[in-house]
Amino acid sequence: MTNHPAEPFLALGSKIEVADGTCLFRPGDESRAFLFVLSGSVRVEQTNAAGRTVVLYRVEAGDSCVLTTTGLLSGRPYSGYGYAEGFVTAISIPAGRFRDLLSSDAKFQELVFRNFAARVGELTDVIDDLLIHRTDQRIARWLANHAGPTIHVTHQELAQELGTVREVVSRTLKSFENRHWIKSGRGTIEVLQIAALAEHGSNA
Repeated sequence: MTNHPAEPFLALGSKIEVADGTCLFRPGDESRAFLFVLSGSVRVEQTNAAGRTVVLYRVEAGDSCVLTTTGLLSGRPYSGYGYAEGFVTAISIPAGRFRDLLSSDAKFQELVFRNFAARVGELTDVIDDLLIHRTDQRIARWLANHAGPTIHVTHQELAQELGTVREVVSRTLKSFENRHWIKSGRGTIEVLQIAALAEHGSNA
């Protein structure tokens, strides 16, 4: 916990541990506690009526969740899902204590709203990306940004990341493979031409 940005407040909550894949919240759930993530991450995503899912952001170590904060401040239930990625440890501060701290401690206020602003900025980027860029450009940019020896991701997982459907991802990846930009396997993608992907992803 050393150098954790929320270190002065960690003793005010209780430690929780959840396994990889655990659903921490879903639409309709009440926000009952404020969480500071210590390790692992929480993937926050939204699913529409047609079943299409888009990843909104990830809550990493040192971060907090904008949907949780919004629920605690407004009383509105969650509108999305939160899933543990990896083994997650976090400090849980009950709603009542959270509100007391927010009204009385300037440093806690700064920490909460700085994280809140960062997450809202990420949400704005996601919305801009969905509205402005074609799906093939977003896939190309994602691949360029995550390029390594091998990217371990399925077509369905990539579709969820980018708010599209698996069929579109599969067609796009096949197109990239035909251009020799990538090599696609079962649950893996090897980037062969990162410069070409980056250029394609940045085209207006």
